[in-house]
Amino acid sequence: MGYITLMYSKTTFGITVTVTPYFLEDQSSPNESHYVWAYQVNIRNASTETMKLNHRNWVIIDGNGKIINVQGEGVVGEFPVLKPGQSFEYTSGTPLKTTNGIMQGFYLMSLDDGKQLKVDIPAFSLDSPYNKKNFH
Repeated sequence: MGYITLMYSKTTFGITVTVTPYFLEDQSSPNESHYVWAYQVNIRNASTETMKLNHRNWVIIDGNGKIINVQGEGVVGEFPVLKPGQSFEYTSGTPLKTTNGIMQGFYLMSLDDGKQLKVDIPAFSLDSPYNKKNFH
């Protein structure tokens, strides 16, 4: 039986961020309380401005309510520049010690004139087949 995967989207300043999380059974070890997810992110620029992604800020909350903050420059070692109509896609991942969690965050993007914009990443649920109760 397959595990249902959901997509989560949010648009800020004409930038749509869509996230699709996947539970990675083959990298997880439930007997050791080690659960791993990948998440695919698509960032689409539907605005009329060219924008550069400079910084990411993630908040990860595990099934026990423990909060982990992850911040850094760019995404997956890149600083994508998105012209109007362009998209950038990448895949990353996170391990947790619980069977579920929630992630959300934002990107700091800049316009050609240097103005900074905070672009929201939608909150999304990290669910595993070992979950007794899903967040969504």
